[in-house]
Amino acid sequence: MKVLNRMRLVFDSRSANEGFARTAVAAFVAQLDPTVEEVNDIRTAVSEAVTNCIVHAYQNEIQPIYITACLLQDNWVQIKIRDKGCGIPDVKKAMEPLYTTCTTGERAGLGFALMESMSDRVKVRSTPGKGTTVTLEKRIHSRL
Repeated sequence: MKVLNRMRLVFDSRSANEGFARTAVAAFVAQLDPTVEEVNDIRTAVSEAVTNCIVHAYQNEIQPIYITACLLQDNWVQIKIRDKGCGIPDVKKAMEPLYTTCTTGERAGLGFALMESMSDRVKVRSTPGKGTTVTLEKRIHSRL
Protein backbone atom coordinates (compact mmCIF):
# COMPACT_ATOMS: atom_id res chain seq x y z
CA MET A 1 0.00 0.00 0.00
CA LYS A 2 1.09 3.53 -0.73
CA VAL A 3 2.38 5.59 2.22
CA LEU A 4 0.49 8.88 2.51
CA ASN A 5 2.31 10.23 5.57
CA ARG A 6 5.02 9.01 7.95
CA MET A 7 6.28 9.83 11.42
CA ARG A 8 9.44 8.61 13.16
CA LEU A 9 10.31 8.76 16.86
CA VAL A 10 13.36 7.70 18.83
CA PHE A 11 13.32 7.93 22.62
CA ASP A 12 14.97 6.37 25.67
CA SER A 13 13.57 3.19 27.19
CA ARG A 14 12.34 4.95 30.32
CA SER A 15 8.92 4.18 31.79
CA ALA A 16 8.08 7.90 31.69
CA ASN A 17 8.35 7.81 27.88
CA GLU A 18 5.67 5.14 27.43
CA GLY A 19 2.90 7.74 27.80
CA PHE A 20 4.71 10.07 25.40
CA ALA A 21 4.92 7.33 22.76
CA ARG A 22 1.24 6.38 22.88
CA THR A 23 0.14 10.03 22.86
CA ALA A 24 2.44 10.97 19.96
CA VAL A 25 1.20 8.07 17.82
CA ALA A 26 -2.44 8.84 18.68
CA ALA A 27 -1.94 12.49 17.72
CA PHE A 28 -0.41 11.46 14.39
CA VAL A 29 -3.28 9.07 13.63
CA ALA A 30 -5.81 11.81 14.46
CA GLN A 31 -5.40 13.02 10.87
CA LEU A 32 -7.74 10.19 9.85
CA ASP A 33 -10.46 11.29 12.28
CA PRO A 34 -10.67 7.98 14.15
CA THR A 35 -13.35 7.14 16.67
CA VAL A 36 -12.54 7.35 20.38
CA GLU A 37 -12.48 3.53 20.48
CA GLU A 38 -10.01 3.36 17.58
CA VAL A 39 -7.70 5.89 19.25
CA ASN A 40 -7.88 4.00 22.54
CA ASP A 41 -7.07 0.72 20.76
CA ILE A 42 -4.00 2.28 19.14
CA ARG A 43 -2.86 3.90 22.37
CA THR A 44 -3.19 0.61 24.26
CA ALA A 45 -1.42 -1.48 21.61
CA VAL A 46 1.47 1.01 21.37
CA SER A 47 1.69 1.17 25.15
CA GLU A 48 1.99 -2.62 25.40
CA ALA A 49 4.67 -2.81 22.71
CA VAL A 50 6.73 0.00 24.24
CA THR A 51 6.40 -1.53 27.71
CA ASN A 52 7.76 -4.82 26.32
CA CYS A 53 10.82 -2.94 25.04
CA ILE A 54 11.38 -1.28 28.41
CA VAL A 55 10.76 -4.33 30.62
CA HIS A 56 11.95 -7.25 28.51
CA ALA A 57 14.21 -6.09 25.68
CA TYR A 58 16.50 -3.81 27.65
CA GLN A 59 16.01 -5.13 31.21
CA ASN A 60 17.11 -2.19 33.36
CA GLU A 61 19.28 -0.57 30.67
CA ILE A 62 18.42 2.75 29.04
CA GLN A 63 18.57 2.22 25.28
CA PRO A 64 16.67 3.63 22.28
CA ILE A 65 13.19 2.60 21.20
CA TYR A 66 12.23 3.35 17.59
CA ILE A 67 8.70 3.98 16.35
CA THR A 68 7.63 4.51 12.77
CA ALA A 69 3.96 5.23 12.09
CA CYS A 70 2.59 5.37 8.55
CA LEU A 71 -0.77 6.41 7.22
CA LEU A 72 -1.52 4.19 4.25
CA GLN A 73 -4.14 4.10 1.52
CA ASP A 74 -7.69 3.14 2.45
CA ASN A 75 -7.30 4.50 6.01
CA TRP A 76 -4.82 1.88 7.18
CA VAL A 77 -2.32 2.73 9.90
CA GLN A 78 0.91 0.80 10.30
CA ILE A 79 2.98 1.25 13.45
CA LYS A 80 6.37 -0.37 13.95
CA ILE A 81 7.92 -0.46 17.42
CA ARG A 82 11.53 -1.64 17.35
CA ASP A 83 14.28 -2.24 19.86
CA LYS A 84 17.84 -3.52 19.66
CA GLY A 85 17.56 -5.51 22.85
CA CYS A 86 17.89 -9.16 23.83
CA GLY A 87 15.37 -10.47 21.28
CA ILE A 88 12.80 -13.22 21.71
CA PRO A 89 14.03 -16.81 21.26
CA ASP A 90 10.53 -18.25 20.61
CA VAL A 91 8.08 -15.65 19.25
CA LYS A 92 5.22 -18.15 18.95
CA LYS A 93 5.55 -19.09 22.63
CA ALA A 94 5.93 -15.44 23.69
CA MET A 95 2.66 -14.57 21.96
CA GLU A 96 0.67 -17.15 23.94
CA PRO A 97 -1.67 -15.50 26.47
CA LEU A 98 -0.33 -15.63 30.05
CA TYR A 99 3.21 -16.50 28.96
CA THR A 100 5.81 -14.27 30.59
CA THR A 101 9.53 -14.39 31.24
CA CYS A 102 9.09 -12.19 34.31
CA THR A 103 9.72 -14.27 37.42
CA THR A 104 8.60 -11.68 39.99
CA GLY A 105 4.89 -12.13 39.34
CA GLU A 106 4.51 -8.47 38.33
CA ARG A 107 3.59 -9.24 34.71
CA ALA A 108 0.47 -11.03 33.47
CA GLY A 109 1.80 -12.12 30.08
CA LEU A 110 -1.06 -10.49 28.19
CA GLY A 111 0.83 -7.85 26.19
CA PHE A 112 0.75 -9.58 22.81
CA ALA A 113 -2.82 -10.77 23.36
CA LEU A 114 -3.90 -7.19 24.02
CA MET A 115 -2.02 -5.96 20.94
CA GLU A 116 -3.79 -8.58 18.83
CA SER A 117 -7.22 -7.70 20.21
CA MET A 118 -6.67 -3.97 19.56
CA SER A 119 -5.23 -4.31 16.04
CA ASP A 120 -6.33 -5.84 12.76
CA ARG A 121 -2.90 -7.41 12.25
CA VAL A 122 0.13 -7.97 14.48
CA LYS A 123 3.47 -9.24 13.24
CA VAL A 124 6.48 -9.89 15.46
CA ARG A 125 9.99 -10.40 14.12
CA SER A 126 12.82 -11.05 16.51
CA THR A 127 16.41 -12.20 16.52
CA PRO A 128 17.99 -13.19 19.83
CA GLY A 129 20.75 -10.74 20.70
CA LYS A 130 19.71 -8.26 18.01
CA GLY A 131 16.22 -7.06 18.89
CA THR A 132 12.54 -7.18 18.06
CA THR A 133 10.16 -5.38 15.73
CA VAL A 134 6.43 -5.39 16.43
CA THR A 135 4.26 -4.25 13.53
CA LEU A 136 0.70 -3.21 14.34
CA GLU A 137 -1.83 -2.53 11.58
CA LYS A 138 -5.29 -1.11 12.01
CA ARG A 139 -7.91 0.16 9.60
CA ILE A 140 -9.54 3.40 10.68
CA HIS A 141 -13.20 3.69 9.77
CA SER A 142 -12.88 7.38 9.14
CA ARG A 143 -15.76 9.77 9.47
CA LEU A 144 -14.21 12.16 6.94
